[in-house]
Amino acid sequence: MRIGILTGGGDVPGLNPCIRAFVYRAEDEGHDVLGIRRGWAGLLHINPDDAQTLELNTLALNKQNTRAVGRTGGTFLHTSRTNPGSVKPQEVPAFLHDDNFNEAHQERLDFTPHILNVLENLKLDALVAIGGDDTLGYGSRLFKENFPFIAIPKTMDNDVYGTDYCIGFSTAVTRSVDFINQLRTTSGSHERLTIIELFGRNSGETCLISAYLASTDRAIISEVPFDPDKLGELLVRDRQNNPSRYAIVAISEGAHFIDGSIVQTGEKDAYGHQRLGGIGLLTAERIKQTTGKGTLYQQLSYLMRTGAPDSLDLMVAANFANLAMDLISQRRYGRMVALQEGRYTHVPANIVSQGIRRVDVEDLYDSVNYLPKLHKVEGMPMFLY
Repeated sequence: MRIGILTGGGDVPGLNPCIRAFVYRAEDEGHDVLGIRRGWAGLLHINPDDAQTLELNTLALNKQNTRAVGRTGGTFLHTSRTNPGSVKPQEVPAFLHDDNFNEAHQERLDFTPHILNVLENLKLDALVAIGGDDTLGYGSRLFKENFPFIAIPKTMDNDVYGTDYCIGFSTAVTRSVDFINQLRTTSGSHERLTIIELFGRNSGETCLISAYLASTDRAIISEVPFDPDKLGELLVRDRQNNPSRYAIVAISEGAHFIDGSIVQTGEKDAYGHQRLGGIGLLTAERIKQTTGKGTLYQQLSYLMRTGAPDSLDLMVAANFANLAMDLISQRRYGRMVALQEGRYTHVPANIVSQGIRRVDVEDLYDSVNYLPKLHKVEGMPMFLY
């Protein structure tokens, strides 16, 4: 068989090990693997009549050129947030302009027929996409058009519906805990109230677990609107009770004040998302104003997804790759590999659009005191929900 593989959306540690494991298994079984560069954007920019576009947007993968990539973070195939089903006119490749194309008078355009034509010209028998719900959602669209597709979930927010775990989550938590604890030295030296902003658009799991493991004084998650003045009062009390005279709160980038909305900037991407970030800074400024105490604000953002994956992400990446190859060998397409209750399994790929994965606030979060509520863990999964 000839199998395509791509990565889409934000990068996370674990993508390269997943690609490597998939290539090694495929080559051992006599298959060819074609890497698609820059996610769905790579397929969009391939002109079947122009060999140069093929060279720029694909890479034949084998054991030799993937041998060492598993030791590194990110994705050597590169990535994008392109959605071929919703392309801005100014982002349409020139070769796809026809006589009726007028950039100034076009809405977003659907180039799915072009993508299917490219896949046919590439002579691919199946396609594997590694991504979050947006990337995998478009892959499910291709499966509806009868193209063989397998999904592998990744996101450091761990919020893809249908799986308990996504590649990248463990490393993001590990990085966050490390940076939070490193910031204690500056916080304590200057006796500050420290606000640390973590990634997490709609799900606060990364923030919740990081705060729990780093023992921050407070945690603010995306799911629960919060009162910044009340938070300031709690942090002042925490500071007074700390011999080193500082206090730390971890806050999800998707959190918002009780009387406000999430902080978003810039133009919406192809999936309808604006850039998040800044709620931590607003919170720090508000707390400094109302309490009169010095504050320290740190946005961890991309630091959470830097560097090589930890051991858990290495294991999950390899096992997801092998499970994906199992499904291809069995011709069981339209599936997403998954972890459920600690066991590897697979589910319909379109499940990613059938629900919303969020923190179970009632069981895991103290909304009154802005704290993780994780005392009774008997019978709970490893990552607690």
